[in-house]
Amino acid sequence: MKKLKGSLLLLLTTLLWGLAFVAQSSAAENIGSFTFNTARCVLAAVFMLIVLTSKRGIDYARKKNAKNDPPKKLIAGGIICGITLFFGMNLQQFGIAAYPPDAASSGRAGFLTATYVIMIPIVQRLRGKKLKLPVIFAVIGCIAGMYLLCMSGGFEGIYLGDILELGCAVGFTAYILAVDRCTELDGVTVSCIQFIICGILCAVGMIIFEKPDIHILFDAWLPIIYAGIVSSGIGYTLQIIGQKDAEPAVASIIMSLESVFAALAGWLLLGEMLSPREIIGCTLVFASVISAQIPDFMPHVKSVDRNHNHR
Repeated sequence: MKKLKGSLLLLLTTLLWGLAFVAQSSAAENIGSFTFNTARCVLAAVFMLIVLTSKRGIDYARKKNAKNDPPKKLIAGGIICGITLFFGMNLQQFGIAAYPPDAASSGRAGFLTATYVIMIPIVQRLRGKKLKLPVIFAVIGCIAGMYLLCMSGGFEGIYLGDILELGCAVGFTAYILAVDRCTELDGVTVSCIQFIICGILCAVGMIIFEKPDIHILFDAWLPIIYAGIVSSGIGYTLQIIGQKDAEPAVASIIMSLESVFAALAGWLLLGEMLSPREIIGCTLVFASVISAQIPDFMPHVKSVDRNHNHR
């Protein structure tokens, strides 16, 4: 039951992130990446502080910290998550902004960001962790479905944005693995600390490399509010809480639904049509996510580890 709850929270997270992709693409046209991410992190941190300082939040935090969460571990976890989030978040935003107008930036960025679904199982395997066969097949199916969904025109040349988005995937791989190390800590507190750290780092980049303008921030208020409160404050917090009961490899597969939800949102809200190829891609990703849950309901499914060869 706990694993099902964690999967559902991660599913809700991907829905919020999928809708946020529109906000990020819109903001990239008018505002610097560091400036945008500084604003969203500050807003997310303020939102999380309000949650923490509510009566229920204080009582919950005190109860948790008294038992399991020493302040040093909370701060260390928040710092590590904040630093890795900084790299993933900014490389993604810079990648979106770096694409030329005719490069199908949303599809390419969505697909290349989602390659963390491959990177995480590889890292886990190198660290000696077991990989269950349904998870391996789900990874393959997921990346194939993502390609069909996002890359309808294929790759025609390599852009700077492609390289930045691959770097973003590495950053989010590190972030997901960092969150996995914090699953025993209070997720709300860790989330608040991570946004403070990430916001400070983004602000340094903004001051050095960009010229922030308050008027531009007001012009982009809607994308900033959604990205700050909904996508970051709520979404990343739900990810931390959801990952408590999910393996990183399985969590990454569920979170790859972000691009599927982005495509479906475009279809429902913006009237964008999905081609048969894209529908097949969506179906394949959904099927992969479902198949990744099989080990939770079939505990005797074989695993692949260093001491056994399955042929």
